[in-house]
Amino acid sequence: MNKHKQMLIFKTIVDSGSISKAAEKLELSKSVLSSHLKHLESELNVDLLKRTTRRQSLTTAGEQFYQHCVALNDVMSRAWEDIHQLQQEPRGKLSVTAPVALMDNIVIPALSCALSQYPKVSLNLIADDQQLDLLQHDIDIAVRVGKSPDSNIKQKRIGRFHDVLCQSIQSHQDATKANYIANHWQPKEIVHYLYHKDSCVATELNYTAYHRANSVTQVAHLIQHGMGVGLLPDFVLSQYSDIKPCFNDHHLTINNVYVLHPYAKSPPASVVYAINAIEKRLKSVTEF
Repeated sequence: MNKHKQMLIFKTIVDSGSISKAAEKLELSKSVLSSHLKHLESELNVDLLKRTTRRQSLTTAGEQFYQHCVALNDVMSRAWEDIHQLQQEPRGKLSVTAPVALMDNIVIPALSCALSQYPKVSLNLIADDQQLDLLQHDIDIAVRVGKSPDSNIKQKRIGRFHDVLCQSIQSHQDATKANYIANHWQPKEIVHYLYHKDSCVATELNYTAYHRANSVTQVAHLIQHGMGVGLLPDFVLSQYSDIKPCFNDHHLTINNVYVLHPYAKSPPASVVYAINAIEKRLKSVTEF
């Protein structure tokens, strides 16, 4: 028999005051428990109980062994309680990765608001436009633009946004001929498909990266200073009163946003709270 089970059965015999009462509590026969006790004492090569027809008491060895049984039971009980608590209240380290623009404008405000009342949550935020491997980097939540081909990872679409081709509000330059300010993840040769709000027909725009910046904020600042046109997510553009869309009645391709997590069945409460908060924040700051 498993040693842990032996110890817990012995504790029940002692706590119940007799084999008969322990048998009722465990829904086992008296003979089974008597046999168990004899086997345990034989295996330990010591008497654990002094027994008469009316009462039982612990031997010195039995008292010491019983204390170990109590300690084991306490550890097991705490383990179950801690795991149940983890599913009920956010706690522990929460690692989240997202592209820089989504991290700064969506993830951080969402988590700061939703988790501020849960001081036992420790955030580890990784802003990276590269798609990091969740298991390799020990990530709980990944926010990504576009659906991931990895079928082993749970993913959910939480919203969408569209990129906007922008220029300074002071600029009167033809947007199709202006210098292009590229994000660091964009290629040298850039193609955009521009859709009219009332039509599915796309107009193709071709650019060559002239300036380049490694964050959306830097792209926005270059646009502000009249250095050319560049791409900004709609939820970033709304923060700049001195930047305007190049084409008011048109939009670029819509981007779907997904959250991914590696939990097969029941994510911790911190993951559930975080995903809900990110989804709510995204929907509140986009036009959809």
